[in-house]
Amino acid sequence: MENLLSILPVLATDLSLTDFTFWIGFAAMLASTMFFFSAMNMVADKWKTSMLVSALITGIAALHYYYMRNAAMEGDITTAYRYVDWILTVPLMCVEFYLILKPSGATKSLLWKLILLSTVMLVTGYFGEAGIGPLDAQLWGLVSGIAYFAIVAEIWFGGASKLAKSAGGNVESAHKMLCKFVLIGWAIYPIGYMAGTDGWYSGIFSGLAGQMDVIYNVGDAINKIGFGLVVYNLAVSK
Repeated sequence: MENLLSILPVLATDLSLTDFTFWIGFAAMLASTMFFFSAMNMVADKWKTSMLVSALITGIAALHYYYMRNAAMEGDITTAYRYVDWILTVPLMCVEFYLILKPSGATKSLLWKLILLSTVMLVTGYFGEAGIGPLDAQLWGLVSGIAYFAIVAEIWFGGASKLAKSAGGNVESAHKMLCKFVLIGWAIYPIGYMAGTDGWYSGIFSGLAGQMDVIYNVGDAINKIGFGLVVYNLAVSK
């Protein structure tokens, strides 16, 4: 124990804010995965799949955070790891909307619509960050933003919203909370994108230059773990 305490000041000195948030992100995602898996034994059968998806979201993120933290500490770029994580976990977050609304009549068309929009949002965002294709970062970001707002429109005002209202009660409350995560929590990511790419917004976010990973890490912890906790709260509510 004394040896461990003696190295803590060294770790605090050596770790940058970026490295620190990667370590915390990995630990938080791993702990959340264990909790969500264990929660499957505590909920009714109709919610077990939802809890499994929550565990998969944080589990996939924990795996990628393990590799990203090492890459960041070695000075490597984490963009590819980041988007491989997101291309798996963000559609799964969209699946959560479908699963909680399925008893109220949600169809697979809603599921695939949300998955398609999230995929467009992520692919175009990656093109912008990686400098791929004929468009510059700000235009790829615009396309990604349009797909994002299409998701927001669907879950707040479209068919998903109507199904949630028809379900009422705890399901409607859970749906509204997930919607707030998408509207507010997911809005963290465009800030990170603009902090790390060049465009008309460069002057606005110049103070956050070099903090893209930190912003993304905070956003991941809030949204991925938050989504799972909302679903868990629904699953254990009476």
